[in-house]
Amino acid sequence: MSANLKHKYTLEEYFELDRTSEERWEYFDGEVFNMSGVSHAHGRIEVNIISRLSSRLANRNCEVFPANIRLKVPAMPPYRYADVSALCGAAKFEKIGGVDVLTNPQLIIEILSDSTAAYDRGAKFTQYKSVPTFNEYLLIAQDRASVTQIFKRDDEWIYRDFEDMETAVHLPSLDCELQLSEIYRNVEFPPDDALEAENLT
Repeated sequence: MSANLKHKYTLEEYFELDRTSEERWEYFDGEVFNMSGVSHAHGRIEVNIISRLSSRLANRNCEVFPANIRLKVPAMPPYRYADVSALCGAAKFEKIGGVDVLTNPQLIIEILSDSTAAYDRGAKFTQYKSVPTFNEYLLIAQDRASVTQIFKRDDEWIYRDFEDMETAVHLPSLDCELQLSEIYRNVEFPPDDALEAENLT
């Protein structure tokens, strides 16, 4: 995620940029941020999740959406992009700035990177909570097998961490499971010594 600091953008200028660009841009207080361009591991994880969930939900009234779907987040207008989103039931869209924006995601998934991990775990999660239908969040590391699941139960957010590749994560929002080995299929992690050196810098 990188900022375009050329000038302060109006919402109208942002809508035109986002509508006409092949890249994904997010807007905040006059600045626009390029959300495009991901690592090989990130791309594989995203494809793995979408393909596995789509297969499991094929015969149900559920949908899985990729990263180019805009989400209405009332706390951070006009909209945000997530890596993956999903819901069961009818998808509802609203026109914002001339584009379709999904208003009722239930599951939101973010694949973490060094530049976005703190934001995805903190401020962005807080912002996502303003989506009335949002009730489950998955945070997926891409440099090691590590999944944090946060889901809502009786108005309380429950946190669970998973690191065993043979573990299946039950997703209450969709009533299905994802195994870590499925999420990380064909993903190569950096060697441990590289991770240790990175952590020391």
